[in-house]
Amino acid sequence: MQTFRQTLFAGSLLLASPVAPQPAAPAWAPVPVSAVYQTGDSWTDHSVTYRLYGVQSCLRGTAFTNTHGQRRDCGEASLAMLVALVRDLRPLCAVAGQSPAASTLFVFCIAQPTAGAGAGSRIDLGTALIATGFAFAAQTPDGQPVHAPYAVAEQVAQKSRAGLWAFADLPDPNAIILRRLGERKASAATAAPTLIPSFPASP
Repeated sequence: MQTFRQTLFAGSLLLASPVAPQPAAPAWAPVPVSAVYQTGDSWTDHSVTYRLYGVQSCLRGTAFTNTHGQRRDCGEASLAMLVALVRDLRPLCAVAGQSPAASTLFVFCIAQPTAGAGAGSRIDLGTALIATGFAFAAQTPDGQPVHAPYAVAEQVAQKSRAGLWAFADLPDPNAIILRRLGERKASAATAAPTLIPSFPASP
């Protein structure tokens, strides 16, 4: 079980780390059955972390109040939806880039159902998570969306109060991450020694 600090760090990878593009054509592969889901936007397999590019899940350790007045962990709600969609859609994923600062690969995942109402369509896993209201469009440190189409999906979900947006006390993960990054920056600036310039003595 990840602590809130660990989850916050994982959630800020897109904000704090550059993403190195992959030069070769992407190879598409399913999420392995051996994958261990870490958050609502990431999983690990063989010591490698895979994270949905441009997607930010709710943070573990943050909570919302459901319609029955019960407090529920928001990160767990995001994670449960990711697991359910991967199980039902069986998407194929391709690496879009990686974080040099950590063994994290950023991926896009696409499903192409052959049966049911979605037969013949292409479903982007990130869009599905955000459109259902169980994930959010990741943001850069200046508050801009990492992947613009996801911001559009988030706006629609928020307007229709889909998924987690239905709860008034939804702990917006982007707001939390950006606030913590701002606090960290302010703390670092305060801790830095102040250099007092020296002037030559008057003649």
